[in-house]
Amino acid sequence: MKLNRRHFLGTGIAASALLTAPTVWGQAKPKVVVIGGGAGGATAARYLAKDSDGAIEVTLVEANPIYTTCFFSNLYLGGFYEFEKLQHGYDKLTGAGVTVINDMATGVDRAARTVTLAGGQVLPFDRLILSPGIDFRDGSVPGWSLDAAEIMPHAYKAGPQTQLLKKQVEEMPEGGVFAMIAPPNPYRCPPGPYERISMVAHILKSKNPTAKIIIADPKEKFSKQALFEDGWNRHYAGMVEWIGPDFGGGKVEVRPEAMEVVIDGEVTKVACCNVIPGQKAGKIAEIAGVTDDSVWAPVHPDSMKSKADENVWVLGDSSAQGDMPKSGFSANSQAKVAAMAIRGELTGSKTFPAKYSNTCWSLIAPDDGVKVGASYEPTPEKIASVESFISEVGEDAALRKATYEESLGWYAGITADMFG
Repeated sequence: MKLNRRHFLGTGIAASALLTAPTVWGQAKPKVVVIGGGAGGATAARYLAKDSDGAIEVTLVEANPIYTTCFFSNLYLGGFYEFEKLQHGYDKLTGAGVTVINDMATGVDRAARTVTLAGGQVLPFDRLILSPGIDFRDGSVPGWSLDAAEIMPHAYKAGPQTQLLKKQVEEMPEGGVFAMIAPPNPYRCPPGPYERISMVAHILKSKNPTAKIIIADPKEKFSKQALFEDGWNRHYAGMVEWIGPDFGGGKVEVRPEAMEVVIDGEVTKVACCNVIPGQKAGKIAEIAGVTDDSVWAPVHPDSMKSKADENVWVLGDSSAQGDMPKSGFSANSQAKVAAMAIRGELTGSKTFPAKYSNTCWSLIAPDDGVKVGASYEPTPEKIASVESFISEVGEDAALRKATYEESLGWYAGITADMFG
């Protein structure tokens, strides 16, 4: 089914009409605090405020007053999307009844049910939603740390890092080498690094056609691999070299000051290096004590409720939920399930069995878009994929163009669904 902005929003509006909660009179409003204003947190806050019809007091804590989406940031790198279009404010959420606080959450007392902010404010809650995205695992790439990110950017939290990486690519000397250190599983947006390679190759093909791209990858395979490799061969022949673990892709060291990458002992001088480290749940999830040895936060598949605390929900990238990828679409889908479950607990409104969905689009070259996705349902063990689809190698140009245009409609739809 083709997605567009009207369909994406219409689905949410229809669900809202069915699920509007009764107003609770004669008692203090229950309080929900949401930490993280991205695809999971903003969506959950908006749906809770909207569908409870003011019966729930919703507070969203987000450090950045302007949110820059990581999804679609690769298209900015490739010159297909303006940076400003990735940026979104919270004014419409405020107008919809959500209290937005631009501050950093630094503490969670689950026993007292309070959140402490960097500015000293303490927020009480009846229910807490954590949707802080990712943080990086220290030491996952020898030689690299956040201190080196201004030399070898990660650009996996969108914003100034994304702009820096684009600048570095565009300023590469003729014939220079672009290197990417790809992350181990699991990580945010599985197709993301390889779409990024496509966008970098697109820039270099026009501005620096003798440049080379190498990918050092610790994984034996990656999302949409056949589609990407076919696209690289068709559009950027001879430019892209993927080095998997069998050829040393998992034995990597970087030397930022010297601008060198060492792959299985072999030193390569590079002009630009994008290091995407191993990842973990956002720090506040660890502070709250809802992560486990996997460094992610286990949740109940039917609601996204934390397995560590019945009053806490964890959404999006930070959660360990099963088969769903760590994508913006997934977080948005999970947020609606969580908002419905929380609203049901706090106001007695009707709830329905959880269903989830996801699609990940990727642009390989102008008008050459591909996608992968699935529908999901909760089982006792995990959120499980029940039906999936993926683009095929060899599709005609008209279908690939339509797939790309579909992704544009999805971006307009999901950002409206998140921010109003």
